[in-house]
Amino acid sequence: MPYGQPAFAPHGYGPPSYGPPSYGQSGYVPAPYGQPGMLAAAADRERTIDVLKAAYGEGRISKDEFDHRAGRVMNARTYGDLSTVVADLPSGPVGVMAPYQAHFYQPVRVPPTNGMAIASLICGLAFGIGAIPAVILGHLAHGQIKRNGERGEGLAIAGLVLGYLAIGLWSFIFIVMASLS
Repeated sequence: MPYGQPAFAPHGYGPPSYGPPSYGQSGYVPAPYGQPGMLAAAADRERTIDVLKAAYGEGRISKDEFDHRAGRVMNARTYGDLSTVVADLPSGPVGVMAPYQAHFYQPVRVPPTNGMAIASLICGLAFGIGAIPAVILGHLAHGQIKRNGERGEGLAIAGLVLGYLAIGLWSFIFIVMASLS
């Protein structure tokens, strides 16, 4: 059963079809853990039994229902079969056995790198005329990075260090040249 199909559907992987959902339930099941057709391993069955034990210990299911569901877990062949057994429990498929969730993949948003930090490093590498712009751009980039949460703090610091080194070296050279003449 695809994600979002009613839970009381007589087929697929959702909670067992005991009729329409009870009051307060949406009638829709969360996406099953793993790929529904993927064969389940013994470890997956053990984790599902652990979910049932926790639900029984919390009083969510009765002893008869625990026995019935445990039998279904032992006969389950796929992740979809296991999902049907624990889909209505709070620590069911989403919280316990979620090595892969195709419907819930969220790419990690990586913040952009600050352009002034890159320019600061490039000017700092020029080591001559770019020393002063490297320092200016480095300080501006450092402020923007702290304010906007962008990446590139290391680039800005490298540009600052190279810019200050170049300014110091050129100052030293001018002082030495002035004292020699």
